[in-house]
Amino acid sequence: MTTIDTTAITVELPDAFDPRWNRLPGVQVDGRRTTIDPAEYFFRFESSTWLVADWEVVKAQLLDVDETTESAVEQLALDFIKQYSESTSDAARVLATAYKVYSYLFRDEHLAGLGLPQITADHLRMLREAATLMALNKVELDGHISNVGPCWFFPAATSVVFDLDDATGGMLDEVYHGGWFNEHRRIESIKAHAALGGRLVHGCQSVPDQSGGVVAPYGASMANFRDDLAEFKAGWIEQVYAHRVTAAE
Repeated sequence: MTTIDTTAITVELPDAFDPRWNRLPGVQVDGRRTTIDPAEYFFRFESSTWLVADWEVVKAQLLDVDETTESAVEQLALDFIKQYSESTSDAARVLATAYKVYSYLFRDEHLAGLGLPQITADHLRMLREAATLMALNKVELDGHISNVGPCWFFPAATSVVFDLDDATGGMLDEVYHGGWFNEHRRIESIKAHAALGGRLVHGCQSVPDQSGGVVAPYGASMANFRDDLAEFKAGWIEQVYAHRVTAAE
């Protein structure tokens, strides 16, 4: 039997998270410091190791490299991961790395050319925060989902934390998993996610399905991933929504 370390995870990030993250079980936000109690936060927590690479190395060695007819961007990312990533049991390091990844992917300079005037800088902040916490989710090579927290279910978690209605939460989810809806953003996402040891994959076809996403290692079985997700998602989504704050409260 494997014993998983459920010691509290504490990280100081460059920016303060929204204090409403405290609505979710096991999350304590105090300014720039965020603490997660794995025993309370996760629905499933079977692995306390993650694959990461130094963000400065990603910036220097990968972000500006162009794919060729012999080496697609996915191959560039895979080669980079093989060369530069390492396994860590330091969850704070994972969160700190993830915040750098998503600060890059969801940066304000994209707003002018996004073509989605309803998306604001505040929405990008929500995306950065939620996606950072999602980095603790994990899928194994055999497709088994080993770690699942509330932020797996992006629209549900953001509706609880940010008081979003379903339409706005769904819109943010589209931007999150759509890579800004174009190839340039998709390529940027593939390169940036090498810092988290894989690529961003989704269990959903569209917002109403709400099957979430995770940074999965290249080579992970997507068939097993899909089947595992189908088994648990409905009940856990319901548990996330249970923490919504109503107007009466």
